[in-house]
Amino acid sequence: MITISKLSKGFGGRMLFEEIEVGFKPGHNYGLTGPNGCGKSTLMKIMIGLEEADSGRVSKPKRVGYLRQDQGTFDHLRALDVVIMGNERLWGAIQAKEEIYARGEYTDADNDALGELECVVAEEDGYAAEAEAARLLSGLGVAEAFHEQPLSLLQGGLKVRVLVAQALFGTPEALLLDEPTNHLDLESIQWLEEFLLEYDGVLVVISHDRRFLNAVCTDIADIDYQTVIVYPGNYDEMVRTKAQIRSRVEKENAAKDKKIEQLQDFISRFAAGTRASQTRSRAKQIEKLRPDEVKRSNIARPFIRFPVTQRSGKDVVSTKGLEKTFERTIFSNLNLDFHRGDKVAILGRNGIGKTTLLSTLCGDYQPTAGSVVWGHETRIGVFRQEHRHEIEPGTTVFEWLFNHRPEVGQEQVRSILGRMLFSGPDGAKPTATLSGGEAARLMMCKLILMEYNVLLFDEPTAHLDLESISALREAFEAYEGTLFYVTHDRDLAEAATRILAYTDETVLLDYRGPIDEYLAWTQKKAS
Repeated sequence: MITISKLSKGFGGRMLFEEIEVGFKPGHNYGLTGPNGCGKSTLMKIMIGLEEADSGRVSKPKRVGYLRQDQGTFDHLRALDVVIMGNERLWGAIQAKEEIYARGEYTDADNDALGELECVVAEEDGYAAEAEAARLLSGLGVAEAFHEQPLSLLQGGLKVRVLVAQALFGTPEALLLDEPTNHLDLESIQWLEEFLLEYDGVLVVISHDRRFLNAVCTDIADIDYQTVIVYPGNYDEMVRTKAQIRSRVEKENAAKDKKIEQLQDFISRFAAGTRASQTRSRAKQIEKLRPDEVKRSNIARPFIRFPVTQRSGKDVVSTKGLEKTFERTIFSNLNLDFHRGDKVAILGRNGIGKTTLLSTLCGDYQPTAGSVVWGHETRIGVFRQEHRHEIEPGTTVFEWLFNHRPEVGQEQVRSILGRMLFSGPDGAKPTATLSGGEAARLMMCKLILMEYNVLLFDEPTAHLDLESISALREAFEAYEGTLFYVTHDRDLAEAATRILAYTDETVLLDYRGPIDEYLAWTQKKAS
């Protein structure tokens, strides 16, 4: 059980949450949700003990697993040891034993200490620790060849997988996971989902992967109105419940307003007459009937649509003998043809070359060999993974967007900004102060404004909240042009009509069908 009592926390002159009272029970999987900047990660850090609250307290079990963000701390250790460190009691006993053994000669006190340490190792099932650590690593897609390697030799995505395994190791009584799926491929996410569904402790997870939350969570702890409100069910059920509650309150308020209007009419007609006592009674009724305040919900979904005013030709792009090599060959002899209306999801683990492929297609990288030929009337818009530098500082949100296509007029630009949650004064916000999510939405505003008939997206969900990701999927499904996108988000991948997937370091599989058919095909092939 994790219990939060009267907890308050402010940041940068703004109150994130105030006097929170909430409990997380064993056997329940909680998704911690809310828009970017609401304090999800801050609250999790307070629960872990990495950050102090302004007031209040958190009580939690002795053994808590959590996803660490400080990858570099473990660079000198082999991957198996990093995982075993997830059980602090076991790891401490192993280290203490090694220190005693390193002395060479043992005193009676050393022998006594070794006996006690052996008991700790036995109690924590330490003799099977390496086998369990290896199972976790393999399940998360870390090949056996890397298990004995120091973490410094692993790429960033693999390091994160090792740290996820560390959090899961040793049967912790509570698990606190902040974006655990960020660097996992689809197979590893499926494995993690199955693992967490079997977990019987307290799970609290932050994720922008809607499908993952729906698959794993039994409850949603939503940060809203400067507090945490727990809803039974998964994320989609929480959204429906919030909407129903709001609708009910609005209907009740409308009925109260109508009744108040009737009472006020009575008072205005009879206040000066012989029915003064009745008018006083009506006035008291009005006080009791004051409508409940309907606060602004934290669920705000942009309306995203990428219009196409001029269609491309039927043949959009083809590659002939395409190859790209850096220190290793990323892909070679790639012969592909794409046609108008194709929606192509590019899948594979981190670091394997998805961004390189997309960058070669759009011309950011020159191929080592072969060619990329774009078809007739293609107009290409690109959402790069590192796009912040494309938004110049020293201007405002409105000015930056307007200057890309001033001929459409200010009203059209403000309309696009409003649909993307830059309403009213937000248009005057300096571009240098934009958050990651705001910068991503502004880049999408540009793609909407320019009306491209081919769009390329590299990890577009990285800085978006759940509602923005849902809106983006709807936009992908509605888009009438040709679409290429790199993603790890299963929900977003379901908008694709064609899959390009890395099956190993250099081989790209071209599957002409949706993600569900592709996954079923790969599972059947593996069996």
